[in-house]
Amino acid sequence: MSRPSVTVTEEVFPLAEVFTISRGSRSQARVVHVTLDDGTHQGHGEGVPYSRYHETVASVIETVRGLAGEIEQGLDREQLQTRLPPGAARNALDCAFWDLAAKRTGKPVWQLAGLEEPQPEITAYTLSLAEPARMREKARANAHRPLLKIKLGGEGDLERLEAVREGAPSARIIVDANEGWSTADYERLAPVLARLGVAMVEQPFPASDDSALAWLERTLPVCADESCHDRASLDQLAGRYDMINIKLDKTGGLTEALALREAARAVGYSIMVGCMVGSSLSMAPALLVAQGARVVDLDGPLLLAEDRPGGMQFDETGIHPADTALWG
Repeated sequence: MSRPSVTVTEEVFPLAEVFTISRGSRSQARVVHVTLDDGTHQGHGEGVPYSRYHETVASVIETVRGLAGEIEQGLDREQLQTRLPPGAARNALDCAFWDLAAKRTGKPVWQLAGLEEPQPEITAYTLSLAEPARMREKARANAHRPLLKIKLGGEGDLERLEAVREGAPSARIIVDANEGWSTADYERLAPVLARLGVAMVEQPFPASDDSALAWLERTLPVCADESCHDRASLDQLAGRYDMINIKLDKTGGLTEALALREAARAVGYSIMVGCMVGSSLSMAPALLVAQGARVVDLDGPLLLAEDRPGGMQFDETGIHPADTALWG
């Protein structure tokens, strides 16, 4: 079987509207697309570089190109796990290896990975950080969705929470502070979250300063995002978090994401599966990890002005797998 050549390119997807979190705003998704081509079949993967983890499009492309020669000499998916650290570059390559294997064998990735056939999963829809009146308006426009995720980030969060609940009185709500709260913020807002029926709070404190969660009363489940990347993260989360958010761009691909899911469940963590803002090529492998998760947040394609052809389909039953011609 021919060893694949590697092609890596940047692709830009305009967003449907400006997306804001506590660390800043963006109007487009810049992703890295990797193709492994053996002359007969092509495998594809997408990574979304994230500046929070000191990644840029240029640095991820450089990392992938730096490994191209080894892949053309025979480096495979298993060897990749120790050849690169977790991150967007390994994610794009790992998912491309899985896709190439599926195209070569004619079997879907879920079968190759020993999983059950994926079913639709209800996904959160994210309301980005804005003034309370704007967030109320967006909540009202999306009140039909069963699960809303609210981006918060400090001053004004109490008013934002009240506004969203007014706009969507029946929706299930989760909140994400993106490391933007202080201990005082948490103590002030936690009772409000409980009163408003919020189901979970994600990463309230900076990953480097989350030890307070070990002694603060957790009145509702707290989920680790920036504090959890791969299996090596799990030990330091003990006593601080109730859930972990698995993102393939943090784990470095589907291979580690599946392993992290099993390891986390084994020690009692509930599972959330999330995403960076990317296309359905990013979401397709994540949907395999999301099967049976307590919270699924794979709304990246819904935030784009236009997704890839053959992408995920969204309806009242949930998010459906992408066309296997795209991935898997």
